[in-house]
Amino acid sequence: MSPNQERHTIAVLVDNEPGVLARVIGLFSGRGYNIESLTVSETDVRKHLSRITIVTSGTPMVIEQIKAQLDRLVPIHKVSDLTLEGPSVERELALVKVRSAGEKRVEALRIADVFRAHVVDMTNESAVFELTGAPSKLDTFVGRMEVLGLVEVCRTGVAAMRRGPEGI
Repeated sequence: MSPNQERHTIAVLVDNEPGVLARVIGLFSGRGYNIESLTVSETDVRKHLSRITIVTSGTPMVIEQIKAQLDRLVPIHKVSDLTLEGPSVERELALVKVRSAGEKRVEALRIADVFRAHVVDMTNESAVFELTGAPSKLDTFVGRMEVLGLVEVCRTGVAAMRRGPEGI
């Protein structure tokens, strides 16, 4: 990321209907904006609302353009820049597969314990760890596993919400 680029987490409350996600993604791809992380889930069954959490990077001007363009899409009820609205909580889930045996396996299990990762599958040749936490924690864990025989990583994307009593 260049010096004038900023990473922002944006929460978007939308109608839960076909095509809404495609329209949001189309806004990003059509203008050349990158999405670093994307999560979507229905959050209010009665009102048929879903929450899209997007992590993106850009200059302050680009971030403002993204938010303004999102706000203009018809099925969108609210756009919140969690990065600017005060402290927020960000979490992500990862499954990390490591091929290891002997001392490397012992080291992988030791590191997993330090990071509070859980072993969810183990064979004679590999282990799959489940880890939740801030994205930076997951990045560090994956980096430590690379030297021990990292095979594959699957991440959910960031789920985030503002701290305090207010909602989106």
